[in-house]
Amino acid sequence: MRAAFYTLGCKVNQYETQALEDIFAADGFDIVEHSEPADVYIINSCTVTSTGDKKTRQILHRFKRQNPTALTVLTGCFPQAFPEQAKAMEEVNVITGAANRTALLGLVKQSLAAGGKRFVEITPHTRNEEFEALTIRRFSERTRAFVKIQDGCERYCSYCVIPYARGFVRSKKPADLLLELDGLAKAGYKEVVLVGINLSTYGKELGLRLVDAVELACSVNGIERVRLGSIEPDLITDDDIARMAKQPKFCPQFHLALQSGCDATLDRMNRHYHTSDFRELVQRIRRNFTNSSITTDIMVGFAGETEDEFAASVDFAKEIGFAKAHVFAYSVREGTRAAKFPNQLTNAVKEERSHRMIEATDQTRESFLQSQIGLVEDVLFESHVKDSLYTGYTPNYTPVQVLCSEDVRGTIRKVKIISSDGNFCQGELV
Repeated sequence: MRAAFYTLGCKVNQYETQALEDIFAADGFDIVEHSEPADVYIINSCTVTSTGDKKTRQILHRFKRQNPTALTVLTGCFPQAFPEQAKAMEEVNVITGAANRTALLGLVKQSLAAGGKRFVEITPHTRNEEFEALTIRRFSERTRAFVKIQDGCERYCSYCVIPYARGFVRSKKPADLLLELDGLAKAGYKEVVLVGINLSTYGKELGLRLVDAVELACSVNGIERVRLGSIEPDLITDDDIARMAKQPKFCPQFHLALQSGCDATLDRMNRHYHTSDFRELVQRIRRNFTNSSITTDIMVGFAGETEDEFAASVDFAKEIGFAKAHVFAYSVREGTRAAKFPNQLTNAVKEERSHRMIEATDQTRESFLQSQIGLVEDVLFESHVKDSLYTGYTPNYTPVQVLCSEDVRGTIRKVKIISSDGNFCQGELV
């Protein structure tokens, strides 16, 4: 029996798909690429934007067209947040949500045994819900593995539906995390990235903090680098920073979710900080970590964003000097407060502002890469580009390309950075 998986969305979704693949493989399924013929197609959905929902429908229709007799399965955030819409998709044989993923295999087997009978089981989130301790033994990347340690969000940003899709904050227990990390280290992974829906709240219900998970990960023999996914700027304390700075394995790349560099816009978004808070955090990070990088997400064209507010956001992005920024236009999301806000901007305005913000953050990225020239850094090599060209990343996530005659994938080597082309740094092995 052949099963294929298709993942939409974030690093947490990627981790959960990997865990599901392991569960299905352990039961005897052959895991194949989604481009290949399969008996079961499982789509792990994202619902951050309505575009994600549209992609989910398109992918399901494509699989059903190409393989009319195959079982189609929908799981993840879309059915959890919008169960009635998901149930209306009659071409789907099995529908589950973002909770109780371990039940998915059983439902698929029941449907197969019953000739494709339809099963819909979307478990509502509850306040006393525990963290679902999924485990991975491998990851799609050879040298780096994402490890989910936290789920849920209680921030309720005005534009975001994810708290309804993911439920309340819950965290992986340290003993479970240690066991998983030890297995990944023994499988040869040198770097782990700790990820979550609202990663900064890790340990809230356990009496722990995110830095506790960082210290635990750094203690595992064989794991040589520990990196964090996206974190909320207002939830990182001076003590957190000081403790992280004492860990030699900790990678000084901080992905701080800015969203806007204008205080008025941040207030309408119901973010829980202002630009002064963000600036002070960046300053503390740079004081504690030599050669750190600050990366971010920036939304443009939010409801009611004036030209002056947008200009303030651009100026703030330039001031911080982000090493990299993911710039995206605000998308009206059904089920959120912002969807009913007045003064929604046109797509043309959003597109124009996206171009301007991308241009500004491309300049800050180029400046950051230029600042790395002349440094000697440890590079974990990940991929073979072509001929004798290999690509890897420094601890602060600077991408580095090196020409060399040996296959350096999976190794950490010292590299002197000699130039930059705006996208990559070029280096030579020391």
